[in-house]
Amino acid sequence: MEAIVSVTGGKVRGITRDGVSTFLGIPYAAAPVGPARWELPKPVPDWAGIRDATEYGATCVQAPYPAPIHALLGSDGIPGDEYLNVNVWTPEPGGAGLPVMVWIHGGAFVRGSNARKIYDGSAFARDGVVVVSINYRLGASGFAAVPGAPLNRGLHDQIFALRWVQDNVAAFGGDPGNVTIFGESAGGMSVVALVASPRPRGLFRRAIVQSANGSAVASAADARVLAGRLADELGIEPTAEAFGGLGAKQLLDGQNAIALQVMTNPDPERWGASVITNGLGIMSFYPVLDDDVVPIAPTEALVTQPGSSVPLIVGWTADDFRFFTFPTGIADAITDDTLPIVLSRYGLDISLAELYSAHRPGASAADVFAALVTDLVFRYDVMRIAEATAAAGVPTFAYEFAWHSGVDNLRACHVLEVPFVFDQIDHAHTLTGPTPPQRLADETHGAWVGFGTNGDPGWPRFEPATRLVHTFDFPQSTDVSDPRGDELRALHQWWARK
Repeated sequence: MEAIVSVTGGKVRGITRDGVSTFLGIPYAAAPVGPARWELPKPVPDWAGIRDATEYGATCVQAPYPAPIHALLGSDGIPGDEYLNVNVWTPEPGGAGLPVMVWIHGGAFVRGSNARKIYDGSAFARDGVVVVSINYRLGASGFAAVPGAPLNRGLHDQIFALRWVQDNVAAFGGDPGNVTIFGESAGGMSVVALVASPRPRGLFRRAIVQSANGSAVASAADARVLAGRLADELGIEPTAEAFGGLGAKQLLDGQNAIALQVMTNPDPERWGASVITNGLGIMSFYPVLDDDVVPIAPTEALVTQPGSSVPLIVGWTADDFRFFTFPTGIADAITDDTLPIVLSRYGLDISLAELYSAHRPGASAADVFAALVTDLVFRYDVMRIAEATAAAGVPTFAYEFAWHSGVDNLRACHVLEVPFVFDQIDHAHTLTGPTPPQRLADETHGAWVGFGTNGDPGWPRFEPATRLVHTFDFPQSTDVSDPRGDELRALHQWWARK
């Protein structure tokens, strides 16, 4: 059965099936192509008649994932100009007062889209929540610091999409005063940036940060160095006008070449110190400090001004960094002899590895590396945020997703919790293995529904005195006070000495 809703731009036609109405690929802003790729988002032009919204919309230009990651996740890439689009799932278009959750996808700010089966919001709608998933400009399109172009265009897109939600979600039965934003990896980093930023205040009520941090921001000066290198690679002047004359394929080829060079030769003098240090030599184009959306690093903003936060869930997977270490083959090169060299790339002291190793009898050098970098990149940052916001009286909840994937060596890796959050585990067997526990999906998904509905995920708040973390696992989840706290404190002492 079809469902028709009026939104900014005109009417859209979705499909209603099993009590859930789905609307896909609705443009929330004008197509950012040509010179407009380097400008702030603009309102979508009106269309005539009723626009079909039954298929996923276009995605920002991007390269497929490398083969080992593609085997786990697949890749994104739907051609088209109208890639600033949203998907909406609702139990009751034309209803009123339903909680709203807005999903921001990950992909290291250069990949990903809202057109993934594990991001399907049907289960949320089944449970009374309106879900909106958004696309935004990625890579150089969204984050290259091109002279003459506004910075952080990808974050501006996200804010523009949140304004679209405010203006339109009531037509889908949603309450614009009860919006929760949530995201994982680069999407989680985006969530931290939006919570810390003065720009989008009032556009959402709560936030969930999954496997992310708020420290991965580059200085504008260093990001301009990187953009200059990109211009050299493309054989153009480093100006918005010159970049505006490029086609999407030309831009992608240059972006891919720069990303490869950054990863293989992470020289701070060549690329800009903050680009390499804060992107860990892995990310190239990502958020930049500016005087508007990201005036200071988001974690520092929330630590120094925690009262400006909204109620939060923050968390990680117990083995986040294994996703980047074992499937890619990097683990094979990490031995007791090479571990100090590999850690030096991250500025880490071998004494930290000795502590982590002592706590993990029988662990390989690669196991220790993955555990330590998981904490460095994900756990340390969000725990700082949790401590500050909880101390300021802001409702804060922390979790660790600890269930081990059935795929060899992944354990509780990056992305693993996402299909459980969306209750889409049947579409994630390449990542989860063939028999993921439905009971754990029920629990995880139910916690997100509870928080998005009334701010209660179903476990006690994080408090500085107890540092309680809810551990999702199967057959039994638990609440743990200060898990592996000595490791985190050692990491903090190392950080303070830097």
